[in-house]
Amino acid sequence: MTNSTVISFSDIKAAQPISGWQEFLVEGQGFLHTASAAVEKSRKVFTPEILYNIIAMAIEKFVMAALMKHGTMPYNHTMQDLVEAMDTTFPHAIDELRDGLLKMGEYQDICDLDGFRITPPEMEDIPAMLAMAHTLKGLVVQKLTT
Repeated sequence: MTNSTVISFSDIKAAQPISGWQEFLVEGQGFLHTASAAVEKSRKVFTPEILYNIIAMAIEKFVMAALMKHGTMPYNHTMQDLVEAMDTTFPHAIDELRDGLLKMGEYQDICDLDGFRITPPEMEDIPAMLAMAHTLKGLVVQKLTT
């Protein structure tokens, strides 16, 4: 006869926050502020491609802050992985942003070295990306307080 241990419901603990989530939030706010100020001031040095990357970094940082605060991580850091992790952790929270976020992920496919592809966005695409990032920031801040 083998000696087995039975796990009861009281042994199961809720996920614990992963340290460093606050830094991700602050970094996301910094990236978003930089992109917003560059667009507002029409700084020519910030090309659509540079703005896209800054906005994508803000989005990644916001998602990581929310996930880490709730004790989870995405499988990877592609936009699709970030969206899937948010959907799993916070069902329906990003329903209105999902399609736009996934579309953002189509501009760069840099994970596969053989299929490496970058398609720079147009400047006309940037305001919608900024709006998404601002909306996501609001959702994340809300999730961090619940």
